Amino acid sequence: MGKIDEVKELLNTLRVAMSIAFGILIILIGSIIKRYDAGKVDILFWFGTIFTLAIMGVIILIIFKITKKTKEIKDL
Repeated sequence: MGKIDEVKELLNTLRVAMSIAFGILIILIGSIIKRYDAGKVDILFWFGTIFTLAIMGVIILIIFKITKKTKEIKDL
């Protein structure tokens, strides 16, 4: 397998991971809003909020990796 094929495969994997992370983020935010509307601001609400911030951080890292790998393809 050539170097460009390896980079493309990794790029596709990163895109799938980002799609899954966005899906988890949407579901999690919906659940947090539902708990807030129901007046259930408890430890589970705050855990979900912290986890949402962590997921957003992971998405940002994935975006940076995708950008790096895209530039690497351009150089090949």
